[in-house]
Amino acid sequence: MKKIFTEENGCYSFDCTKALWATDEIHQVYSSTEGSLNDVDLVLETETKIIMMEYKNACIPGAAKPEAFQPGADNKINNVVKKFYDSLHYMYLIGKEKPKEFVYVLEYPNGDSVSRRMIRNRLKKKLPFHLQELLADKVKLIEKVDVVSINEWNQNEEYGMFPIKLKSEIEFPDA
Repeated sequence: MKKIFTEENGCYSFDCTKALWATDEIHQVYSSTEGSLNDVDLVLETETKIIMMEYKNACIPGAAKPEAFQPGADNKINNVVKKFYDSLHYMYLIGKEKPKEFVYVLEYPNGDSVSRRMIRNRLKKKLPFHLQELLADKVKLIEKVDVVSINEWNQNEEYGMFPIKLKSEIEFPDA
C-alpha cells in the first residue's frame, strides 16, 4: 500500500508511513462514477480514529493569483464542507467506522492562527455537530474539526506523526 502521497501541485508530500491505512484515491473512485461527489484530499487511519484531510496551499510557487484566494468566502467554506460530507459515503462503503476528525490544512497569503480559527468556527457551524446533539447519543459522524497551517500540522503531537514536507525533503524507501 502506498504510504507517501504528493499533493496535486507536486511541491509537498504527506508521509503516512506510520498510518495503519491511508489513501488519496477517493477522487479517482468518485470520478469514475460520473456522479457529482466531492472528496477530501487524504484519509489517514490511526489506532483510534480516521483523519480526513483537505489541503489547500495558495502560497506555493506558481500559485495562480494567491492574493485573490479567499478561504473564508461562503462558496469556499461550503465547498470544503461538501467535501467532508461527500467523503463520508466512501468511508462508510469501505467499512471505516472509527471516530472521524476533519482537518483542513490551509496556507494562504496573510493567513494566521486567528483567521484559521475563524474559518474553523464557520466550518463547525456547517458540519453535523449540532445535528448529532439533536439526534444521536452514541452515533457520531464527526468528532472534531480543525484548520491548521503546515507548520501547525507538523508540530501537533498527533498530526505530526504524518509530516508534510517539501517533496525534496522526503526520503523515499528503497523499492
